[in-house]
Formats: sequence, structure tokens, C-alpha cells
Amino acid sequence: MNRLLILIGKIVVGFLRLFKRNAGNLPGIILWHLTGGKACKMFKVDCPIIAVTGTNGKTSVTNCIAQLFEQSGKKIIINREGNNLDTGICSMLLKYCDSSGKVDADLLILETDESHVPVVYSQLKLETLVVLNFFRDQLDRNGEMETLIQKINGFCKTFTGNLILNGDDPNTARLGRANPENKNVKYFHAEPYAFATNTIYEASEGRFCPFCGEALVYDYYQYSHIGKFRCNKCGFGSEQPYITASGIDLDKPEFTADGHSYSPQLNSIYNIYNMTAVAAAAKLYNIDQKITDNVINNYTVNNGRMENFMLGDRKATLNLAKNPVGANMTLRVMNEMKGEKELLFVLNDNIADGLDVSWIYDINFTIFERVTRVVTSGTRAYDIAVRIKCSGYDAANIVVRPDLDEAVEELAKTPGRKFVIANYTAVQPTRAALRRYSEKHGGEQK
Repeated sequence: MNRLLILIGKIVVGFLRLFKRNAGNLPGIILWHLTGGKACKMFKVDCPIIAVTGTNGKTSVTNCIAQLFEQSGKKIIINREGNNLDTGICSMLLKYCDSSGKVDADLLILETDESHVPVVYSQLKLETLVVLNFFRDQLDRNGEMETLIQKINGFCKTFTGNLILNGDDPNTARLGRANPENKNVKYFHAEPYAFATNTIYEASEGRFCPFCGEALVYDYYQYSHIGKFRCNKCGFGSEQPYITASGIDLDKPEFTADGHSYSPQLNSIYNIYNMTAVAAAAKLYNIDQKITDNVINNYTVNNGRMENFMLGDRKATLNLAKNPVGANMTLRVMNEMKGEKELLFVLNDNIADGLDVSWIYDINFTIFERVTRVVTSGTRAYDIAVRIKCSGYDAANIVVRPDLDEAVEELAKTPGRKFVIANYTAVQPTRAALRRYSEKHGGEQK
């Protein structure tokens, strides 16, 4: 029966490729229905599996961990296209398996949607799970964050493999106590950077101890609820870090982990946490230090995540923000940069974004510093304009341009540094509009 199902799946993959489609999800959806939701069980995977999950940073960390092993000479399989649901992972495995379902690789390294971790790894044996963070995200699909955490916590209760957890996120760190018998729990941590604060300025979900209900005490906040916390009643938050980022300097940028210095390409505290997770995985798997240096120091992105464009002689930085934390992090990077700047915010409400855009009211626009003008665009251009106005920003400095090309033209007509925030389905159209402007008026992608 498995061979027949595999054959059906491969025929679907071949048919889609014939018509130049990437077969990223549809073959898995078909097999999911044919197997009653157990499609991943069809595959014979004998190699270790490393999974990366969390609200933000999954793609970057997955790609970096893959590079660690690729540069170590290992044959790896990775879902680079980002199809991270069970159906997407099934579709990917179909491309690499033989007619019996056997997958030939040294490692599988899989970006995995948070809600699908229990689904996929009840069918495939997982060796290492890296959990980066938990924030409110796509509420109409995921529900409240606590519901999502409980799903993964239930999986972790019987998981005895390696757990690499963000020890500065109480919502992530709590998973380390799900199974008291698991001795393979590792925490990564970061010392405060220059813009860490003593009070919280953004929407937060980590205010109370998940074990005794006591209010958590923070020594400092890095961003949102990420920071050095502890529960004075039960001791939650006192776990010993496996690896710590210290000496963080975002101007250079550089940081130190396990006594070794790194110079990453991206200068945000958010990226420092991502790269510390990568360093933790490298340490766990005894990756050669030269390879770890090369991966962490040279990793960059060109898919709308802190991607730079030149609009004539004006530099514009585009960043994806699919939830309040992603948007707040871009605002932080913008505010921490000297000089005046302008912002373009592109907001869509397509199915993949989540139809509920109320999350924009958890973005802290009151922290604007030296932001002289805001342009808004997308299917909900007026909603985001109203939200920014409600934060106290002068409405006279807000320009609404629902058409993306017109919005980019508007942004670029004045001098100065530019920042662009776009949510999920908006990011690729925004990249295209920025490119079109550069081709028409001069400038290039950086």
C-alpha cells in the first residue's frame, strides 16, 4: 500500500513540475487525505532529524544549521522553500525518497510550524528540537499563544531527545520542565545589549510564572518579553545556560559565545539570539569552529528579511513583520539608527496573513524617534494609517497610498534613510515594487 501511495505522490510531483509548479504542498495534501493525516509515516527515515520551530527566526536558523552540516561534508535534506506544515514536509520527502519511501541522507533539518511539531514528530523520530521563541501570531489560525504552547508542551512530556531552548523566553524555557526525565535540555541566553531596558515597552506574554502563577521579575528586557527573568517563588528562570552571548555590540556588529567572537552580517538583537541558537547546535554536534565561524559571520538574507535596496541614492531596508514582535523589532532597529528616517508600512489581510489585523494595536509606534514621515500601503493601508495616528503620531505626516508602486514613489521622493515593513503576503510584492523603482530611477539591491 505504501508503494502505491508513494507512486501516486511522485506522479503528482512530476505533473506539477511539468507545469513549472514547485509541488511544495499539494502532493502532501493529497496523501494526507489518502492516509487519514498520517502521510509522514509512509517514509523510512533512518538518519537523525533536527527540527527548528518558534514564532520568529525559524527560516534563518534552519538554513544556518543546514550550512553547518553541509560545510562539514554531510548529505542533508532541508525544506528550504519553507513549506513547514506536515503536508509541506511530506511533499518535500516525496521528492527525495525512493519507490519504497526510503530517504537517503545523513541528516534531515526541518523548519517546522509550531502547531505541527506534535503532528510531524509523532510520525517521524526526532533527535533534536530547537525552540526559538513564542509570540502571539496569526490568531485566527493558531489561536491564543497558550494553546500553541500547550500542544508543544504535550509533545515534550514524552520527548527524550535534545531540546535547545531560548532560556530568555519564559514561554520557551518552560518546555524544559515538561519531562523531568529528559536530561538533554540545553538553554541559550544573551547578556544585555546597549538598548536593553529595565521596563517593558512592547506587548508581552511572559509576565507570570507558568508553574506557580507568581509575577516574574526581570533584570532586563531585550525586546518584548525576552530577557533575564526569574520567579522568586519557585525558582523558574534559574536554569544554567548551555551557551551565552555576551559582549554584544550592534554597531560593529559582534558578540561572543563560549569565549569565541563572532561578527554577524545583521545588526539586531533578534539576529544575535538566532545566531546564538546556531552556535548552541554547533556545540552540541561538535562542529569544527572554523565552519561555525564561517556560517555565523557570513549568513545574510535576501528574501525581505532586513534586505537593503537603493532607491537612487536613498538606502531602504525592508523587513518582514507578520506579528507585533517582528514589527517592533524593525522599529527598534530604525530608532537605534542615528539621523532622520521615513517608514513605509505595507499591510495585507489575505488568508495567509490572517484575516484579523487587530495585532497592529500591539505594535508600539510611540517609540518613534526622528521618524519624519510615514507612508502606508496594502489592502489595509487605511487601517495601519489610523493605528499610527492613534499612537499620537502627527496625521499630517502620514501619507496613504494603497497602490504599492505609488507608495514606493512617494517614499523615495524625499531624501534620507528609508525603512519598509511588510507583512507576510505583502513582502514579495513590496520587494518587486522596490526593484521596479530601482530599475526605473537608478539604484540597485544591496
